Amino acid sequence: MSKYYETVIGLEVHVQLNTKSKLFCSCPTSFGDDANIHTCPVCLALPGALPVMNREAMKKAVMFGKAIGAVINRKSIFARKNYFYPDLPTGYQISQFEVPIVGKGELVIDFEDGTKKTIGVTRAHLEMDAGKNMHDGPISKVDLNRASTPLLEIVSEPDMRSSEEAILYLKKLHAIVRYIGISDANMQEGSFRCDANVSVRPKGQKEFGTRVEIKNLNSFRHIAKAIEYEVERQIEAYEDETYEDEVYLETRLFDVNNGITKSMRGKEDSADYRYFPDPDLLPLEIDDESMAAPIPELPDEKKERFIKDYGIKEYDALVLTSELEMANFYEEVVKCKVSGKNAVNYLTTELLGRLKKTGIFDITKSPISAKTLGKVISRVEDGTINGRGAKDLLDLLMEKVIEVDDAIEKLGIKQMNDEGALIAVIDEILTKNGDKVEEYKSGKDKLFGFFVGQVMKATKGSANPASVNKILKEKLS
Repeated sequence: MSKYYETVIGLEVHVQLNTKSKLFCSCPTSFGDDANIHTCPVCLALPGALPVMNREAMKKAVMFGKAIGAVINRKSIFARKNYFYPDLPTGYQISQFEVPIVGKGELVIDFEDGTKKTIGVTRAHLEMDAGKNMHDGPISKVDLNRASTPLLEIVSEPDMRSSEEAILYLKKLHAIVRYIGISDANMQEGSFRCDANVSVRPKGQKEFGTRVEIKNLNSFRHIAKAIEYEVERQIEAYEDETYEDEVYLETRLFDVNNGITKSMRGKEDSADYRYFPDPDLLPLEIDDESMAAPIPELPDEKKERFIKDYGIKEYDALVLTSELEMANFYEEVVKCKVSGKNAVNYLTTELLGRLKKTGIFDITKSPISAKTLGKVISRVEDGTINGRGAKDLLDLLMEKVIEVDDAIEKLGIKQMNDEGALIAVIDEILTKNGDKVEEYKSGKDKLFGFFVGQVMKATKGSANPASVNKILKEKLS
């Protein structure tokens, strides 16, 4: 990135709401079923079929508005957004334009160094999804199962200045919609996808540069790469004095294989869509019950509670609450009455490290359950095993379903806590190494580690380290 130019990024995120039926008809919403089996006269736009608003979609939009502290319009209007695509049976999209259900709000992103930044949310509006084009060689087909699926389009202010900020915003947004339960936000299935509006301008210039829209991005990694490539492309055009020829209002696609953006079509302005209120739908009015409905605990609220209740660092709490499943897993571990700090270390370092090595990136698929991990930690805390033994125990539990105490016996890693037995082992080691004892007493303090190592070797790692240190210090003083 050039130090002479500033990047400006605004994001439009489409979240597929997890209602059981579509936005304007009773057809089920589903993924992966046979093509065109979930259709009816309404979502096929047959003459005379009239849309009926899905109440649950409205409730979920209100929940999102409350989650970001946004203005919620008690009365909003549906409009027709006119354009033609083969997978859009109506020839227009029912959306919201002048009066969306959710108005201005904001979202706070957290950087690793502890700093924060507020990103404005312009609006969030309800709209129907299109179908899906499928290309098979020279033949193209259309699957309309997805047509009229409810979407919540969330539009940010152009407040982001780097791909890093864009990804932090998207990850926080992703977490929020999953925490409040309005979408599974599965990026691979397209239920959380993003269009990025990117422009650059010389530093100090108040006017925005020409924005370019990068369409249909559904991976955090690809979004970052697409933004970075587009920024470099626009900066090069500035420096080559070809900006007006090469950068214009258009829609581009990201070529994943080559890591570049490619022109798709000229970008329309709102006037090109010929918006007008949908004559078949009354204004959407939100009742008092929907406005008053509580929302679940949000990521930032959970983070603050983790810091307060479990005594963990802010960064650790941020990592744990970035994903709902991770936060839930952690709380199940802590319910085993173990230290919050130990639970963080064993979850984020020991367990996640082992899962990553085996190619598991979803905590819900961990072969070691939260209760099992909690029991392992409790056995460390009550002195049954030591840290080294816990590592061996976790290795076994990754491969085999076995009760924790049975695994401890099987591995022979139970700590030696019998002080009398430890004294006997230590006396024997000190007697055998009388010359080193004298060296230690004459000032070679580093030899203390040698004696600890000998005791651990003699007990095959089963000696309680705290007891070993205590007894050795008494014997060598």
